[in-house]
Amino acid sequence: MTNQQMNVAIAEACGWTDILAPTSPPEFNRRPTGIRNGFERKQIPNYVHDLNDMHEAEKVLTDDQREVFYPRNLGAWQSPFNVIYATARQRAEAFLRTVGKWEEVQP
Repeated sequence: MTNQQMNVAIAEACGWTDILAPTSPPEFNRRPTGIRNGFERKQIPNYVHDLNDMHEAEKVLTDDQREVFYPRNLGAWQSPFNVIYATARQRAEAFLRTVGKWEEVQP
């Protein structure tokens, strides 16, 4: 998946709606909370490059996902350092695998 595809998939999993095509101005997307008059639109977070944004995304995981599947997808079974030092992109991929939205790139 491209970075943009990953950002959109994570945003959808986090409750964002009405996400416009990547070629549209990024400020025209509906946030999941804090919408005033139903018209407030903000840029979707840059999950693949920002650990803070990924931290917010991780909050939507269920307890089972957070405690079992997400660490496994980050490679915790190999080393706990895989979780501790995971980049935002690695966390984004693990998140999408955990929620079943990861798509393999077709050659």
